[in-house]
Amino acid sequence: MDERLLSEFVRICGADGVLHEPLQLLTYECDALPHLRMLPALVVLPASASQVQAVVRLCNRAGMPFVARGHGTGLSGGALPVAGGVVIALSRLNRVLDVDLANRQVTVEPGVTNLEITRRVAPDGYYYAPDPSSQQVCSIGGNVAENSGGAHCLKYGFTVHHVLAFDAVLPDGEIVHLGSPMADTPGPDLVGLFVGSEGTLGIATKIVVRIVRRPESVQTLLAAFDSIDAAGGAVSAIIAEGIIPSAVEMMDRLAIQAAEAAVHPGFPSVDAILIVELDGPAAEVRSLFQIVEETCRRQGATGIEIAADDQQRARIWKGRKAAFAAMGRVSPNYYVQDGVVPRTRLPEVLRRIRTLEARSGLRIGNVFHAGDGNLHPLICYDERVPGQGDRAVEVAAEILSYCIEAGGSITGEHGVGADKTESMGKMFTAGDLEVMQRVRAAFDPRKLCNPGKIFPAPRLCGEVPGTYRQRPVEQAGSAERF
Repeated sequence: MDERLLSEFVRICGADGVLHEPLQLLTYECDALPHLRMLPALVVLPASASQVQAVVRLCNRAGMPFVARGHGTGLSGGALPVAGGVVIALSRLNRVLDVDLANRQVTVEPGVTNLEITRRVAPDGYYYAPDPSSQQVCSIGGNVAENSGGAHCLKYGFTVHHVLAFDAVLPDGEIVHLGSPMADTPGPDLVGLFVGSEGTLGIATKIVVRIVRRPESVQTLLAAFDSIDAAGGAVSAIIAEGIIPSAVEMMDRLAIQAAEAAVHPGFPSVDAILIVELDGPAAEVRSLFQIVEETCRRQGATGIEIAADDQQRARIWKGRKAAFAAMGRVSPNYYVQDGVVPRTRLPEVLRRIRTLEARSGLRIGNVFHAGDGNLHPLICYDERVPGQGDRAVEVAAEILSYCIEAGGSITGEHGVGADKTESMGKMFTAGDLEVMQRVRAAFDPRKLCNPGKIFPAPRLCGEVPGTYRQRPVEQAGSAERF
């Protein structure tokens, strides 16, 4: 990197806020999708919004692409660096700025962890509803970029439903305030546009989120099934009763085995389990919970465990939330994919995944938000075996094609990132993608802000030459080889 440019970054962020040695940069070469890697030219760690603004202005002036990064827990390569570009790591912007219980909102910087918001307001009977499995470590800024969900999104919605307003640094360095603490403000929904844009429109530096009251009653059950089809049928039957649980989660046998090996939650050794949770007024929960239990038994549940207290409930959820990381106990490597299908098509798509598992020779564990059909297949492979990494990439892409064919989506909450760009053309027309690119160009005409994400090649709307195309460490071939 040009020494004068490097000195400018040091002037803005201080010597300890600029990383440029090769060993320092290795930490930032990927997010939690490790098969996509790229070393940045530089990493800067601003400690304030004004420093973020100054860094972005410098990048814009120099024509350098930049990528904002939270805590690196993303699973789609959304924070993958740009070759020759700058990573703007926001971990030092980690303050809770204001807790306003009267208006049920909290103002935070983007480096605050998801769970920290709940910790701050729990003594007063409140919590922050979006709860991705990585909530202990993932950052709110990353949640905003990816529109993260979580186990309880069926009833409470995604990040976009809980962000009221934020300050953002646009790609030219201008700071804007979007949204309002008031509901249903006039004008276009720019908050809704920005949340889930995967860091391609700007960088949020201050975020106002809403918090909700803890429900009067919470009841949780774990139902065991001898087949995935039976468990999927139970999900549809519960929703058909007119009940919207706060969460409905499903795990298959391989995921259960992994969780048992890692955190020992005491799950039964069956083909599938459902975790169903209801919350709300105590009388309502009691009444609906009885219907849920009866429905599970009618759909073939071979056993039901009802959490008697918060400790038992926490044990059940510990097993579910550990499932992704726990796959390392049963496989040297694994690839987490994310797609959505209509919940009535769950059994069909899961059968196709089972067939693909046998055809590809790779084990596939399934952990997902069954209530809204959000699949998280975990594709197991061993990178030491030639070709298995390529095969895992192909299997993941084929599963996404199943989701599209079933009338679903290529992502539910992990984002498109660098991982699924080529699948976008299967879900959207060229015209659709061109309109999306025009919206992006309105914010970032030079395409410096997290380029190479979301949109497939060839680039549309005259994207400037020289923006990069990420390459997996192991290049994938066609899924037709299976």
